[in-house]
Amino acid sequence: MSNEKVLFVLLDEYADWEAASLAAALNEEPEGQGQQFDVKTVSLTKDPIKSIGGFTVLPDYDIRDVPEDFAGLILIGGNSWRKEESKQVMELVNKAIEKEVVVGAICDATVFLGRNGLFNTIPHTSNYLESLKKVAGENYNNESGYLEQQAVRSGKIITANGSAFLEFGKEVLEALNSAPQKEIDEWYVFLNRAIMSL
Repeated sequence: MSNEKVLFVLLDEYADWEAASLAAALNEEPEGQGQQFDVKTVSLTKDPIKSIGGFTVLPDYDIRDVPEDFAGLILIGGNSWRKEESKQVMELVNKAIEKEVVVGAICDATVFLGRNGLFNTIPHTSNYLESLKKVAGENYNNESGYLEQQAVRSGKIITANGSAFLEFGKEVLEALNSAPQKEIDEWYVFLNRAIMSL
């Protein structure tokens, strides 16, 4: 039986640090269980894309040839979510919501979801409320649902601000039931300590 795919949407100038630790955790084998997930990358085309940190990625899929079956859709932040061409990703987001799979968005990818009306009925977070309201405009009418938290999970939808890649990762790992809770907690504590010691 093949592993379930978790799709990471990476646009040009994506925030590589928001993707790396979560992708590594998903590709690991939980103790005694074997690998459950297979991380795949998606972009608008299959042309190479470069991260803010200068890493070049050749996407596994473009937006038109994504497989029908996947367990999660993760929108990684970056500098391209406010561009017009990013709207192409909404078809994939809508498909994921229809399939009731885990959908995660971090940093400016949350603004993208808000701009496309996905936050009007659920609790959520983003980088800054004022920025979200300004960019989303009339497509956003749920200021009372905005939570000043690092990460928020509402059903299968997870949102996080750009400084919360560990909290975001923990919420995604838990939502996917990717490993025993003890292992997820250990992953989070280990990386959090590493960051705090810098």
